[in-house]
Amino acid sequence: MKIGIIRCRQTEDACPGNTDFACARDGKGAFEGLGNVEMVGFLSCGGCPGKRAVARAKLMTDRGVEIIFLGSCIQRGNPFQFPCPNFAAMRDTIGKAIAGKAKLIEWTH
Repeated sequence: MKIGIIRCRQTEDACPGNTDFACARDGKGAFEGLGNVEMVGFLSCGGCPGKRAVARAKLMTDRGVEIIFLGSCIQRGNPFQFPCPNFAAMRDTIGKAIAGKAKLIEWTH
């Protein structure tokens, strides 16, 4: 299963994504039950308000990604406990853009 993760650009300096990678590798969190996964992309949203996330999701699906995950930093605000105020719009727009090509999951861990 080919996967990609879109993360919050604001967290890049504080979080290297190691929990996302470990959960994907070990089948934990949102990756539970997926079996063996191949990380095809790990990109940021591009910064507020997250408009670049749509093009980045399309890019990953063009490269064979079957599931796009929105990092928990976006929805849950990890590690700063500050959820993205643009989460719903980003989620809905990405969902429409990749419909029929890939599944969208709203969190990682």
